[in-house]
Amino acid sequence: MNSRPSIRPELREWILSTTRAGHSVPEVLQLMKQSGYDPRQSRSIVADVLKIPVATLNSTTVPTAASTQQARRTRHPEAPSVSVDGHRVDISLSVDKPALRVLDGILSENECAELIELARPRLKRAMTVDTDGKNQVDHRRTSEGMFFTLNELPLIGKIEQRLATLLDMPVSHGEGLQILHYLPGQEYEPHFDWFDPQLPGFGTITAVGGQRIASIVIYLNTPEGGGGTAFPEIGLTVTARRGSAVYFAYDSGDQSSLHAGLPVIKGEKWIATKWLRERPYKKA
Repeated sequence: MNSRPSIRPELREWILSTTRAGHSVPEVLQLMKQSGYDPRQSRSIVADVLKIPVATLNSTTVPTAASTQQARRTRHPEAPSVSVDGHRVDISLSVDKPALRVLDGILSENECAELIELARPRLKRAMTVDTDGKNQVDHRRTSEGMFFTLNELPLIGKIEQRLATLLDMPVSHGEGLQILHYLPGQEYEPHFDWFDPQLPGFGTITAVGGQRIASIVIYLNTPEGGGGTAFPEIGLTVTARRGSAVYFAYDSGDQSSLHAGLPVIKGEKWIATKWLRERPYKKA
């Protein structure tokens, strides 16, 4: 009878810290092999720690220069402030788990207003990704939205580069900037941004850039009431304020990253959302 391998706490922490530092899963397996671990047991341990199907870990996989260079993790901005190409961003709140920062002044008032006007004519019912990796209308998400392609316009390119510099993450690892518009009563119920490895569409979703590793929600206006971003597992609600953002990073299975776009009580809410992948994102 096969038993689940016992994983020492220090080994579990080493696997997590090594992958967060940007090392690929094949490289982690190779390092474990060099340290004397049995390859089959190593695959079971890594799959358990990273919450990924063991079947996806091929024992013949050898880390290549491309894979070890492309698998990335973000750098978390540190208080009190960061200067990005002369643009000052203040870190007004820091949380360790999930790694979360509230970023004040990430966009100027003019940049917020211009993004709204550029997006307004292109709004459609916002979609989510279903279990097969396809876009779908989801009753949990009642907003309207649209996507800009990478570097589609000068303003988009400038914002993408600002975020890339701030988080030490190449622009190529980001999905297109999404603009969302919420009216009174509209919301996005609690959800995770990382993709569940147990779902049948996991391979399709991650084939175009790997797992999601971080999210940035930028508030383009200040609603008259409601509309904040709640993190129920840690008892935190971030107030929606024009020009500020909430950034949070996560690993597969990170329950603390559960979050929700709270209902707008009065007025309207506009946000820009950016999801980052562990590898360069190439939309299918």
